[in-house]
Amino acid sequence: MRIALSGLLVSLALFLVFVASPVRALESNAYRSEALTARLIVAEAGIAPGSRFLSAGLKIELEEGWKAYWRSPGEVGLPPEIDWEESTNLEDVEILWPAPTRFRAFGIENFGYAKQVTFPLQLQLVNSDRSAELKAIVNLLICSNVCVPERFELTLPVPLGSGVDAKAATEIAIWAARVPVAGTESAIAISGAALKQGQALVIQMTRPSGWNNPDVFPEFGAGTVFGAPDIRLTDDRTGLWASFPILALSEEQSSLRITVVDEDVAVTFDDVNTTDLAPSPPYVSETSQDNVKFFLIILLSFLGGLILNIMPCVLPVLSIKFASALRNEDRSVSQLRAGFLATAGGTVAFMWVLAFSIITLQTLGYAVGWGMQFQNAYFLIALILVVGLFSANLFGIFEVSLPSSWMARLSGRFGRGYVEDFSTGALTAVLATPCSAPLLGTAIAFALSGTAGDILAVFTAMGIGLALPYILTAVWPGFLSRLPKPGPWMMSLKIVLGLLLAGTVVWLCWVLIGVTSPTLTGLVLLGLGLIVPTARAYQVQPRRGLLWGMTAILGMTLAAPALLPNRPADATNSSASYWVEFDRSRIAREVSQGKTVFVDVTADWCITCKANKTLVLDREPVFGALGGEGVIAMRADWTRPDATVQSYLEAHGRYAIPFNIVYGPDAPEGIILSELLSVDAVLEALSTANLSAVPKR
Repeated sequence: MRIALSGLLVSLALFLVFVASPVRALESNAYRSEALTARLIVAEAGIAPGSRFLSAGLKIELEEGWKAYWRSPGEVGLPPEIDWEESTNLEDVEILWPAPTRFRAFGIENFGYAKQVTFPLQLQLVNSDRSAELKAIVNLLICSNVCVPERFELTLPVPLGSGVDAKAATEIAIWAARVPVAGTESAIAISGAALKQGQALVIQMTRPSGWNNPDVFPEFGAGTVFGAPDIRLTDDRTGLWASFPILALSEEQSSLRITVVDEDVAVTFDDVNTTDLAPSPPYVSETSQDNVKFFLIILLSFLGGLILNIMPCVLPVLSIKFASALRNEDRSVSQLRAGFLATAGGTVAFMWVLAFSIITLQTLGYAVGWGMQFQNAYFLIALILVVGLFSANLFGIFEVSLPSSWMARLSGRFGRGYVEDFSTGALTAVLATPCSAPLLGTAIAFALSGTAGDILAVFTAMGIGLALPYILTAVWPGFLSRLPKPGPWMMSLKIVLGLLLAGTVVWLCWVLIGVTSPTLTGLVLLGLGLIVPTARAYQVQPRRGLLWGMTAILGMTLAAPALLPNRPADATNSSASYWVEFDRSRIAREVSQGKTVFVDVTADWCITCKANKTLVLDREPVFGALGGEGVIAMRADWTRPDATVQSYLEAHGRYAIPFNIVYGPDAPEGIILSELLSVDAVLEALSTANLSAVPKR
């Protein structure tokens, strides 16, 4: 019915333009505000004898910067609603929706119209022998830096008569021609669609004549929200592949409808069937980068990996590096070089494992991000046990070694100790992944939104940057000769390093509590407490500091469950009571009322996030500014997997945390802050977004 009526309107309007005698068109009273002007227009001068249909339109002219919404508004917003109940001699009204454009407000994807739109209306009368009175009560939400609901009434008497106004008829015909046609009436074909709950909608289309600048608008009922699409074309531009992150999926779902717009054409596919198998993306992204930018990203990846060595999460990593250096003191120069190269190889190898895991998960249709392995309880448990054993090893409780038969074989092939060097490098990379360094966010976003080759190249460069201290030591092993000579001080240093790793165990337990529960974490600690003395029983090797080390390990094992507080059920609980739970749709509402919104995406496993919180967010003057009048501080917790938070990050081209952004009336798209926060940067962003919301310093 919708498509047929749009064609009828176009034909009728064109007939009226070229055939009927021109007269002054019917036009309602105009509603005017600071943002818009609206009126009803009817092409006919009256109701012709025997005719029960009128060609009409709701014409809306918007001031610069203002936008109205389509029937499916996007992430937030409301479509126009018209109440005709008070009209006379009016049986039915069909409103047609011209193809929309995509626009962003407050970092949110929306669909609608700017400057001007005329909604074609097909009016069906009760009786063609009497006059009618059209009374439209319009509810309209329009947005600029703020959103304003408009409610107004338009009245238009329609007498008996004949004739047409060419200008009004042309206006209606132009906008009716922009209403999407049915997919069956177009050469465009949809060849596949997959809807994965909590993940993404993936579709595939073909257009034999070639795509120009396409955009796709999916609809799946009220309450279902899709994020910004990743649209890719084939080399010959005849094939299209698009993926939409699912931000919210309504329990009451209607049939899937997909509208595609491409400069000279607009097509709607109704009742699209979906499968569980997502079409693979064999196409090159329209946002593919040129060679210069690619090499720049590789450089950023390398520098980001290098900077990870001096991030807040570096203490346990440094402890492993120093322990490796101490262990290598008794080797020859060639053995030192080989050992440090093996350690560097372990670091890069872990990055390769991470890269191939991401590629595999993306191929299976899963969304991934940097550090997401720390959301997995199995990974955390394994890491707690491994780091705990490393700590016990530094205390001298026992030596970590493979069975003698394995050592003999590996020693023959790789050299004694090189396997341990390799594993040390891998563990270094594992412990570095909870951190996000400056420059790293850009590189990771490029990789995770690109091809498999992009992912592998970026993670390789990142691994080389992280392993650079090992590589430099392998190139100049004389550096080790500048370290103090071995002596009794080494035992004290190893105990200190063991304590640092024991502290890492405590931190990992805190993360595990956030992902699972205190009970399971206590059981893991109990298991670690049993494994350590068991291993010691098989390797009785008296060492200095054994008693002290055993006391520290067992004491921490027994005390940790009591010392570690239960993770709050509400992730917004903080030392500051002003933090509220993250609500993406609330951002636009608060900013439209003149407020400033500060969003902090964090996680228990993100050490950089903890550093930002301790050094900046929970200290004056930022602490007072975030709790000030007119400022809304939102905290999004990504400790556990959360599709809403992940989609929000992806909408901003980010796949790693920390992520901090400030919205305000003067910054509706948001001001993204660096991974490492500073007091001046936060206060400046708050001031720029909305100066009146921040007290003078």
